[in-house]
Amino acid sequence: MTNRETILTPEGVLKLEQELTYLKTVRRREIASRIKQAIAFGDLNENSEYDEAKNEQAFVEGRIIFLENMLRNARIIDDEDITTDVVSIGSTVKVLDMEFDEVIEYTIVGSAEADPFKNKISNESPVGRSLIGKTKGAKVEVAIPDGVIKLKILEINK
Repeated sequence: MTNRETILTPEGVLKLEQELTYLKTVRRREIASRIKQAIAFGDLNENSEYDEAKNEQAFVEGRIIFLENMLRNARIIDDEDITTDVVSIGSTVKVLDMEFDEVIEYTIVGSAEADPFKNKISNESPVGRSLIGKTKGAKVEVAIPDGVIKLKILEINK
């Protein structure tokens, strides 16, 4: 397991802590109950319920270890760390897609919190990387698999 620093917002830390608590309390008990029930069926060699429960247990335990490591190596970006002068992790950025004349709003987050469907993009993504460090009015070109998109930064907010 790597000790790579994980960049998180306070909201991201809370979300991961809630998932960890759920896995440690609720899911562990559910799986233990399923294993106990499967053992009661007898012969474990041909017991698919037992195998399935043990596989799920291994997955949950792996996820717990992953989350604990992520939280242990977290660097939390607080509101005071975010400026409206320059795009940084935690910034909400309004950009103009110059090709389609469309305004899009992105929140730049660490890779652990990225959720493209909610316009939360990673600082490591092509768009996130291109916006970081830029100021209002800056024009950026972003290489994406389909070619190059041109964006203009309209607003930077916390």
